[in-house]
Formats: sequence, C-alpha cells, structure tokens
Amino acid sequence: MNFLFHMLLSGGDDQLMVGNFMGDFVKGTLQERFSPTIRQGVALHRRIDSYAERHSLFRQSRQRISQDYGLYRGVMVDIFYDYYLVNDWDEWCDETLEDFLTRTRAVVENNMSSLPTEMHRLVPIIFEELLPSYGTVEGIATALSRLSRRIKRPNPLSGGEKELLLHHDALLNDFRVFTPEVFRFASEVISSTHTPVNRSTI
Repeated sequence: MNFLFHMLLSGGDDQLMVGNFMGDFVKGTLQERFSPTIRQGVALHRRIDSYAERHSLFRQSRQRISQDYGLYRGVMVDIFYDYYLVNDWDEWCDETLEDFLTRTRAVVENNMSSLPTEMHRLVPIIFEELLPSYGTVEGIATALSRLSRRIKRPNPLSGGEKELLLHHDALLNDFRVFTPEVFRFASEVISSTHTPVNRSTI
C-alpha cells in the first residue's frame, strides 16, 4: 500500500492523483464507475504496479526478503520504498513532505464521494498516522501490523520491519536506481494517455 509513491507519480493533475491514490481499492473493469480522469488515475496505478512487478530492480528487492514471507514480499517492498522515499524526499519533490501531504489530503477529501466506501475511514489514518511516520522503522512496523490485521487470512507481515533493517543498504541502493526509472515510465504514460488540466483550487 505505497500511497505516497503513487501520489507523487501522478504529475500535476488532482483527479489523476485521486485515481492513483485509490487504485489498490478498485477491482475489476472501470467502465463508467468514475470520471474519465479518475479512471485514468486508476489505470495509471495499475500500469505502475505492473511495471514494478516486472522490473529487475524491484524483483531484486523482493528476492532480498526472506522466502518465509512468500507472496507478501512484494507488498513489503512497496512499503519499504515509501520509507526510502520519505527519507530521500528532497531528492524527488520540490514541496516539503508536510506541504505535499496537506495539499494532497485536501484534494482527496474534496473527492471523497469518488473513493470506495471502505477508504472513507482510512483517509484520516493514512494522512495523520501512516504517511507522516513512514520515515521511521517504527512507522513501517505499525503500517505492516495494520495491514496484517486487515488481511483476513493468516499472514507473516507483522514484524516484517526486521527485513528492512537486515537489508537496509541493499534495498536503498535498489530504490535509488529504480525510482528515476519509474518516474520516467509514469511520465511517459501520463503524456501518452492524459490531457493535463490545471490543479483545482483548494
């Protein structure tokens, strides 16, 4: 659930960002369920996820994590990359993290009617608790524990932050090479599929 990474990869369009933000909670075909730009944002989210899953560096990060975590290793890499993104924030964004979160939260809250119902109660948690804490190992531990409880079947995610500590520098190197490439990919997708509009006034 790497909300921060996906929001930052959305470019300058608010509606596109809303779709990208909620992408993990939207299943199946999009059809006419959302506005055209929000649909493009969800589609962008899916394309970014697909790109990451195929990318050699993301796969390398996933392989660094113990096989005991099985299919959850990809989820863990997603969250670990948000940790590195927070700690390298000034390298990737001209806004401060605080300003970015304030602005994007306002956009999301202005579009609550478009979000899946199950996300409504999560928005304050995401912006007040999760994302501000992602720059610490303790924050990542809390995120993994929350996610573990949300998943109905037994899973090994709680306590998974020890893998971040164990492979910290190697995962950081993967992240720093992967990130400019995924930024380029997202920019190309946006340029080829989306007509930019001005940000709404908040």
